Amino acid sequence: MAATWEELVKQIKERLDIVDVVSQTVALKKRGNNYWGLCPFHKDKNPSFTVTPSMGIYKCFSCGEAGDAISFIMKTKNQEFREVIEDYAERFGLELPPHSHSKAHESKEVKQQLLKVTEIAAMFYNDLLLRQKADNAETALKYLTKRGIGTDIIKKFHLGIAPKSFTTLYDELRKDFSNVILEQAGLILKSEKGGYIDRFRNRVIIPIQNENGQFVAFGARALESDQNPKYLNSSDSVIYNKSKILYGLNYAKDAIKEEDGAILMEGYFDVISSQAHGIENCVASCGTSLTTDHVKLLSRYTKSRRIYLSFDTDSAGQKATARGAQIIKEVFQGLGDIKQFDESYIPTSSDKYSCEIRVICPPEGKDPDEFVRSVGADAYKEYVKNAPLFIDFQINSILKTKDEYKTPQEKAKFISKIVPVLSEIKNNIIRSEYTDMVAQTLGIESSVLQTELKNFERANIFQVERIIKNVTKNDTILQKAQKNLLSVFLVPDSRLTFAQISEMIGDVQFDDEILNIVKSTIDKSIYTVNNVKELIAFLYTEFVENPQAQSVLPELVQMAEAYQGLEEQDFANVISETIAKIKKCRHDKEVEQIRKVYKRIDDDDPEALKIQIQLRDKIRNKIKKSEMN
Repeated sequence: MAATWEELVKQIKERLDIVDVVSQTVALKKRGNNYWGLCPFHKDKNPSFTVTPSMGIYKCFSCGEAGDAISFIMKTKNQEFREVIEDYAERFGLELPPHSHSKAHESKEVKQQLLKVTEIAAMFYNDLLLRQKADNAETALKYLTKRGIGTDIIKKFHLGIAPKSFTTLYDELRKDFSNVILEQAGLILKSEKGGYIDRFRNRVIIPIQNENGQFVAFGARALESDQNPKYLNSSDSVIYNKSKILYGLNYAKDAIKEEDGAILMEGYFDVISSQAHGIENCVASCGTSLTTDHVKLLSRYTKSRRIYLSFDTDSAGQKATARGAQIIKEVFQGLGDIKQFDESYIPTSSDKYSCEIRVICPPEGKDPDEFVRSVGADAYKEYVKNAPLFIDFQINSILKTKDEYKTPQEKAKFISKIVPVLSEIKNNIIRSEYTDMVAQTLGIESSVLQTELKNFERANIFQVERIIKNVTKNDTILQKAQKNLLSVFLVPDSRLTFAQISEMIGDVQFDDEILNIVKSTIDKSIYTVNNVKELIAFLYTEFVENPQAQSVLPELVQMAEAYQGLEEQDFANVISETIAKIKKCRHDKEVEQIRKVYKRIDDDDPEALKIQIQLRDKIRNKIKKSEMN
């Protein structure tokens, strides 16, 4: 147990990986030693957001947001500093220091109760099914058997049964949990007649686990044909957000890493059947459409960001495929091109493309669950192996309908469907090949299609937003010199100790109050921190309630890069030269101010001559001092 709050914060910071933290929200791509992505704090179209792992910091060069892992969590999760620390102390199994109880701590206790009661409910439902204690357990087992689900699968996925009666679960749980907790967990509802009833009744229960394996919610499939809705899902809660959780990821994440690819399916049973038959890298959304948060979550587990869409083959499934692909494109927009041609399935560098979207579409017209059970997992894996890129899937889907368009007007309408797809192909050679192929299939001249393509692009040209805004204000030479002087503390490979640097800087004062605060805070820490990374971590913790001070730190880190690799004497020269520059700038500033006063004096004023002589002497003295320095 940490003896103090400061010690706990330090332990947590040592365990946090900023790339891992940020990638939960931002799709990152490595460039050199840093990672880049679209800023989550403003509408970013080009990657202006950078993460520097060596320093444990991030910065957006467009909107100016900056900080460390903890400040990122605070801003993206809308949490207070203490709440974040208590949350991660719990995650890392660290005990809070004595006398650190707070409202945030109370909310954590509520969260713990919700997780506990959800797990107990899952085990209760599962036991009712396996031991056939419920009156409808036999019906549920027959239903599952028809879907090829036996005891082993029931145990692995903790499938259960909700009885027909109104209060079976409530009667079991009310002994140990309050109505408030049970209602917040989504397990009970208020009855119109008063009191509470079970939310799920006469349904096969599918527990939903988060990526860490914690039970957070339920999907429930109706047992009778006249039950509505067919699937009833838990509502969002403190522990469950369906837009951010993928069903089956707790089992699939290792396989996704190993295969370097994730298969997105539509339903719970698609995932259950597939994983049970050895297709382990598949997941599904939990009763909702695919979201950007789902895609960002997956991107943490596949380096090449290879995502397979395996939805139903009906019209609704095809729309879901198109919508899913669009969501994926939006997430990775600005990180590079989407992979648009196959190069005969020869693997390429993962850095070449921002992501890779493929579509699994077996010709039998079955959903993954039905296909795996009727045709087999090996056959499905072959379709995975040969899955076309999304752009090929789009073109093939459109070309399949070409015979429906016979008149010139209909053909023109058909071409208007395929031209936008062709326009997405960035490689001119590949685009030309696709255009020739499509033209030949349609029985038209390739030049005609090329002309239509150019007309479409001219009509849809948009200016890509460029990062022209520099978040660093237009500093004066004096301000820049002062920041440069402070940045010498943050040079990673400096041959001088923090104490030596502080002694060399001496009592230099800074015009900007924020810089004075940063300098005095550094002085407080020079004998307690051992390296630059520790110093930066210390500063971010100290400035947790001072965003202005936090925002200047990444700028100082960036400036410090210019001084890396210097010998001790050269480093000392940089400090002395920068101090001299600051003094000269101040002299010049004072001289300019005196000149302005001098010019404003009225020559007819009786005291004018006396004042002019005094000011003239001051100017001369300042100029001499400036020249000497």
